[in-house]
Amino acid sequence: MMTIVFYGLAAIGLVFSLVKSREKTKMALMKALKAFENILPQFLGIVLLIGVILSLLSPQQISQLIGENSGWVGVVIATVIGSITLIPGFLAFPLAAALLQNGAGYMQIGAFVSSLMMVGIVTMPVEFLYFGKKATLLRNGMGLVFSILVALVIGGILS
Repeated sequence: MMTIVFYGLAAIGLVFSLVKSREKTKMALMKALKAFENILPQFLGIVLLIGVILSLLSPQQISQLIGENSGWVGVVIATVIGSITLIPGFLAFPLAAALLQNGAGYMQIGAFVSSLMMVGIVTMPVEFLYFGKKATLLRNGMGLVFSILVALVIGGILS
């Protein structure tokens, strides 16, 4: 129901924008289309990745690896995977939702998503060039600690 409401509000806003300025609305729609075209390959890639993960791993296996009962081992596994994986934020949340639906635990998904956003093992070489070794290691270390804190807080709230 909320989806319909949001689409309705978007349509009303678009009509209002068209009435106010056809040229600006056309320009905004063209920019939105270009942004969508830029995002589409990444989005399709992550949809494929989710499909492969969910076809290779059963919900029981996902639950065993990063489910509620996996405890801190699951948190560590999720944190390591999140630290290594390079996925944009707008794709991380659908992936997290799919994993939750297939047996992952909230604490583990919290660690996964937060480490995914804050720790960048793959991007470290580029960060070394621009920020230096010390700043990069400090940023990633603090991100890692914060990811564990996020898992603790989520575990404390939902337990």
